[in-house]
Amino acid sequence: MAITASQVNELRKKTGAGMMDCKKALVEADGDMEQAVDLLRKKGQKVAAKRGDNEAKEGVIFAESKGSTGYILQLNCETDFVAKNEDFRNFVQSLLNVAIDKDVDSVEDLKSAAYDEKLSVEEKLTEQIGVIGEKLDLSGFGKIAAESVVAYNHPGNQIAALVGLNKTGDEVEEAGRQVAMQVAAMNPVALNKDEVDQDTIDHEIQVGKDQAIEEGKPEDLAEKIAQGRLNKFFKENTLLSQAFVRDNKKNVQQFLEETTSGLTVTAFKRFSLS
Repeated sequence: MAITASQVNELRKKTGAGMMDCKKALVEADGDMEQAVDLLRKKGQKVAAKRGDNEAKEGVIFAESKGSTGYILQLNCETDFVAKNEDFRNFVQSLLNVAIDKDVDSVEDLKSAAYDEKLSVEEKLTEQIGVIGEKLDLSGFGKIAAESVVAYNHPGNQIAALVGLNKTGDEVEEAGRQVAMQVAAMNPVALNKDEVDQDTIDHEIQVGKDQAIEEGKPEDLAEKIAQGRLNKFFKENTLLSQAFVRDNKKNVQQFLEETTSGLTVTAFKRFSLS
């Protein structure tokens, strides 16, 4: 049967596939819209199987806050060309919208969530692999709940951050935005020294001891030097103790306290493609 332009356009709107792919699927399906959708999905499965071993190092990261909850999502692709494509970015935003609407907690929850009336997110990802022709990897999802949550998306969407705070208000939101930018720029390992994992502490102590011994210090003194270097590590790499980027005469906690008495960060998340 003859395939009309309106049928091709309808299938394109449903799947995001190119016009020629849509026309070919409709011809093969003899004009049956649902069968054509299935054919495009099967194409995605074939492409996914073929490109499964490829590296997906490019992509985008989006973060968004809704009142007292923040969400952050990373979708990887193979090339920078796709990562900068508006349709790809719209697709990533649609995945984040699903995560927010369903209030999911993990990548696995998001993949199993309904994308629309017919497809799960995982099935939609497979379909888009066929449309785009590259491996897609939903590699990261995070969520924060706090009195207020601020999201920051660095220009280019290669880095994004969420910051949860213990108070609300306009001043708090602006301070949170500044701290979220700090998180994106400085990549702290933890909120404070109490939240640094023991493996990291042990590693830093060992590195400090090895450096001191290489410098000719006796072993008993090397231990004390290592502890001193660990304290410096905490100061430079835990968020609340870090020098505030916009005024390095104070740390982040001091900046927050000066903004609103008792204000502090309760949690943060940072995703980066590099």
